[in-house]
Amino acid sequence: MLQSLLFILVAGSASWFAWKGFRQVWLNIHLGKPEKVAGNAGERWRNVFLIALGQQKMFKNWLPAVLHLFIYVAFVITQVELIEIFVDGIFGTHRFFAPYLGGFYTFVISSIEVLSVLAFVATIIFLSRRNLLRVARFQKPELKGFPTRDANLILLGEIILITGIFCMNGGDKVLQIRGVEHYHLTGDFAVSTWLGPALFGGLSDAAVVAIERFGWWLHIFTVFGFLCYLPYSKHLHIILAFPNTWYARLTAKGHMENMPEIQKEVRIMMGLPPLSPPEGGEGGEFGANDVFSLSWQNILQAYSCTECGRCTAACPANITGKKLSPRKVMMDVRDRAEEVGKEIASGKQQAASYDDGKSLFDRITPEELHACTTCNACVEACPVMINPLDIILQMRRHEILTQSAGPAEWLPMFNSIENGGAAWAMSEAREAWRD
Repeated sequence: MLQSLLFILVAGSASWFAWKGFRQVWLNIHLGKPEKVAGNAGERWRNVFLIALGQQKMFKNWLPAVLHLFIYVAFVITQVELIEIFVDGIFGTHRFFAPYLGGFYTFVISSIEVLSVLAFVATIIFLSRRNLLRVARFQKPELKGFPTRDANLILLGEIILITGIFCMNGGDKVLQIRGVEHYHLTGDFAVSTWLGPALFGGLSDAAVVAIERFGWWLHIFTVFGFLCYLPYSKHLHIILAFPNTWYARLTAKGHMENMPEIQKEVRIMMGLPPLSPPEGGEGGEFGANDVFSLSWQNILQAYSCTECGRCTAACPANITGKKLSPRKVMMDVRDRAEEVGKEIASGKQQAASYDDGKSLFDRITPEELHACTTCNACVEACPVMINPLDIILQMRRHEILTQSAGPAEWLPMFNSIENGGAAWAMSEAREAWRD
């Protein structure tokens, strides 16, 4: 009875803290402008199943993809055992599903144990890649400090989670063999059937019960800790990758929406009748300079970023030593959304009139924006369909059209286009060659 009350108290507290974190993420995402999502629902579901669930784009680099798959599948399948832990924790039962599922229960738990071993191996390799082998894309400036600690904490949490599983299952098997009351037979599990007796076979019943209970509580405390930490971690992508791939734009890569006011001026310049601008035009502000002028989809993508660095590793500007890192752009948008959301949540600012004297340009410099070649390599490389280029282009629009700024070497091109309709200054009209 005491264990059930303690479990309910812990579960309730963890759920409340997690709800607060997830609610703030939801509010932060909706700091962005509304954006209608339209397109083929079938194609959207295809993206969800192939890219978010099936991790199709991960397998362009097969070794880390396979290792990541071990951890991912282990995480998903382990939720079956987690459901049972919740039932046992609330009602004071022990392995509630075992009598009802029989041999299938043994198969499921055995599968979880095999996957847990594979996940353990993958976790050790990932820790080594980050901290010993020091893979280049994990050593970029934007990952210094919290991002590196965040990645390591989650990997260490995975090891603790696996430790809890094998302490729980191993101790349970020893107690089953000894016929201790409350520990009924569940069949032979793939790993703990031999690992449990090997590790705990020489201990007393009381000591083995303590180890089994320790493993049970260690597992559930790690799960609750992960749940509370998730809204503040890059690992939020395990949830947001699914809506992100669903809401991803289905237009061609590099496609940009026309700005009604600019389109009107261009049509007049070309002697064409202006189109009626749609409702909700951008007025005197063009592009984006802060999270309020990005769309909610841009901010959702920032929160879906895995910080894997595939975009930055593929970026030709970054490869040649320029300052641009598409990963940093997404991290900066997320950090700015969190900064703004925190100020609004504290009551210091109101969303409708927010002004703290800062913008995305305080985090993403013109040098980074100008280095982008708009090649779409970052968009193609992202395993969860994030589009850093869209944010870069929107900020460029704001810099050039609203701030009347931009690189000096671009200005002659703009003047030539405006005056002669061509990128290069020409003494004759652009169409003269036809005559």
